[in-house]
Amino acid sequence: MNFRDASRRLAAAGIEDAAREARHLLALAQGIPLRSLIGTDIPPAATTRFAALVARRAAREPMAFIAGHAGFWTLDLEVAPTTLIPRADSETLIEAAKAHARHAGRILDLGTGTGALLLAALREFPGAFGVGVDLVADAAALAARNARRNDLADRCAFIAGDWDTALGGRFDIVLTNPPYIAETDLATLPPEVREHEPLAALAAGADGLGAYRRLLPRLPALLTPGGIAVLEIGQGQGADIVTLAPLELRLVEIRKDLAGIPRAVVLAAA
Repeated sequence: MNFRDASRRLAAAGIEDAAREARHLLALAQGIPLRSLIGTDIPPAATTRFAALVARRAAREPMAFIAGHAGFWTLDLEVAPTTLIPRADSETLIEAAKAHARHAGRILDLGTGTGALLLAALREFPGAFGVGVDLVADAAALAARNARRNDLADRCAFIAGDWDTALGGRFDIVLTNPPYIAETDLATLPPEVREHEPLAALAAGADGLGAYRRLLPRLPALLTPGGIAVLEIGQGQGADIVTLAPLELRLVEIRKDLAGIPRAVVLAAA
C-alpha cells in the first residue's frame, strides 16, 4: 500500500482530511513524531505496520486509540478503550474552576476516566491534593499511570468505586464529566464514539439526565462551605441541571465552550 492508496482508503471510509490522517499514521508506523515526518515515501520496514494502522483507522477506530495517547490542557495522557478520550470541550471545566474557586486544597474528580480533569486542575492549583474515582478499576489504574506520566503522582490518589461511596471528608472543588447522552441519541454518534468508546460512560437513561439525578443530591455533603462543583453538560441541558440541583447549591455560571455551546455548570455550596 502506498501513501496515495492509503489516503483514498481513508477518504472512502468517511475520514475527513484523509491525507493528513494518513501522514499521522505514517509517522506512527515509523515511530516518529508527526512534525519529524519528511515526505510520504514509506520505508520498507514500516510497510506492514502502516497498512495495519490504515486498516484500523478505516474501520473508524479513533486516532487517539491507535496512537495510544492524547493531549488535554497541558497534559499528555495515555488512553485506552476502557475510558473516554479527553476532548477539548472538557477544558471548559478547568477554565471555570480557575475562575470561581475560592480555595483549592482538596479536589475531587468523579468518573475520572483518564484522570484528565483532576490532573489538569492539579497543574493549575499547585498546592492542591486530588482524589479521582471511577467505577471501572482499569480506568482508575490508567488514571494513576497518567499521574505518573505527568509527574503528579505524589499529589493525587485514584479509587475504584461508585461515585462518592468510598469517600470521606469534603472538597473545595468537585469536577465531573458524567454520562449525559440520551440512549435514543446513541445511534447518531460518530462511529469512532459509538463503536469504540465505552457506552457506559456516554449514555444516561432516556433523557440523558440519569447520572445527574444520582449525583446532584450528593454534592452538598461533598463540598466545603464556599466550595464549587463544576459539571460538564450536553447541549441544552443547562436549565435541567439548575432545576435538579438541591437548594443547598446556588448557580454561579453556565460557561460556554469555544464553539459557544453551554458546557459547564458551576454550582457553589453555601
